[in-house]
Amino acid sequence: MSANGIKKSPPLLEMRGIGKTFPGVRALRDVSLTVRQGTVHALMGENGAGKSTLMKCLFGIYAEDEGEILLEGKPVHFHNPREALDHGVAMVHQELNQALKRSVMDNIWLGRYPTKLGIFTSDSEMYKKTQHVLQNLGLSIDPARIMSTMSVAERQMAEIAKAVSYEAKIIVLDEPTSSLTESEVEHLFRMIDMLKKRGCGIIYISHKMEEILRISDDITVMRDGANVATAPAAEMTMEKIIRFMVGRELSNRYPPKESKPGEVIFEAKGITSRYQRVSNVSLSVRRGEIVGLAGLAGAGRSEFFENIFGLSARESGSLYLGSREIQNKSTKEAKRNGFAFVTEERRASGIFGILDITENMTISSLSSFLWGKILINDRKRAAKTDELIHRLSVKTASRSTQIRTLSGGNQQKVIFGRWLLTDPEILLLDEPTRGIDVGAKYEIYQLIEELASRGKAVLVISSELPELIGICHRIYVMSGGEVTGEVDAATTTQEEIMTLAAKNV
Repeated sequence: MSANGIKKSPPLLEMRGIGKTFPGVRALRDVSLTVRQGTVHALMGENGAGKSTLMKCLFGIYAEDEGEILLEGKPVHFHNPREALDHGVAMVHQELNQALKRSVMDNIWLGRYPTKLGIFTSDSEMYKKTQHVLQNLGLSIDPARIMSTMSVAERQMAEIAKAVSYEAKIIVLDEPTSSLTESEVEHLFRMIDMLKKRGCGIIYISHKMEEILRISDDITVMRDGANVATAPAAEMTMEKIIRFMVGRELSNRYPPKESKPGEVIFEAKGITSRYQRVSNVSLSVRRGEIVGLAGLAGAGRSEFFENIFGLSARESGSLYLGSREIQNKSTKEAKRNGFAFVTEERRASGIFGILDITENMTISSLSSFLWGKILINDRKRAAKTDELIHRLSVKTASRSTQIRTLSGGNQQKVIFGRWLLTDPEILLLDEPTRGIDVGAKYEIYQLIEELASRGKAVLVISSELPELIGICHRIYVMSGGEVTGEVDAATTTQEEIMTLAAKNV
């Protein structure tokens, strides 16, 4: 019984005194987490705070060095994810890892297909079981549908259905709303409510504080590999969470706009893509200006960036760098013309996971590190990498660390460093703060403002309207592959932007 007389549900999961050390890094120090039956327990912290490491210890990806894990009061130790799943612990990762050429039911039952006579795979039984799981979650997805034909939101729902098919008692959701529209988020929340009523414990990892405060029952905040606070969500505020996360007050979420826009440096006129949904898009950006692109999912914003960076074919339209017309028919030509592109899908198209930080940071500027015509000056490359690690505050043991082991925010800083080495004039930033904590976001905002103050032109796509209003000078709004309006960030409202975003829907 709690102090206010409300009976609390019993612990479903207890992680006690968990410690984990990697070479040169103390990742977790005496971390404890208790998840109650039928509740959502939010796990928050800056990128690199230890959240992912803690969950990987729970899920059998890492073996904890210290501490113990109890599931329904019984000690458990999982050697791999399959053991965790078999014991009712499931995890839906932020970066979905699915067999895209296979059907929904194949993905859900992979490695444990229903059989006839214990020998033959039974597609009819698999279809029936999948349909039952999906319908119970209120999902109208055809079990035979191929994964590659589905949206990210649908694929994520299928992954949650897979977790439910294991009769999971604990489900970890890692940044589940980072790629979802508002209506898809509402559907996800309804599913979570259903799972709570069934007695599941949900561990919810997100940097979106508004949704954390709305959906959570309990909140644990981590910093530098340790617990700093655990409290009922009703006792938390956004200001408290930020203070716990970053260890200081963060009074302003966005840095002041000190850059002064100059003459027009880049202009797109009537851009129409040959194969993608981009039609007659025109916009301009000045030196020292930060221009936003707002719109709902499928509006054509990313496709527009891909077109002007030479990643897709253009049907018609013109690009101008100053007064000079350019083509950007390839990424090589776009880079030569002073363009840089930070893509939305960091893991899929931004990093080279098995390579170290040095390789990732210098891969787009190797010609500047040549000794003679063919030899690479590794000493110069290492020095430049160390300089940028320090300048961008990348949290890492060394420049030789594989980039895939870094947190999302630190990976993003390395990608920024990569493009800074090319000294671009126009930066195309597609969801640059997606899946990044509030402290790292502020550092990215500061970097964008610094680049604009140096006369760079910045185009930013973001699904977070407060972010666009907070960091941009002007915002173009897209819908259905077209520009439906342009607003002044200093005077616009989220309602005005959403009205323009819904024009062609």
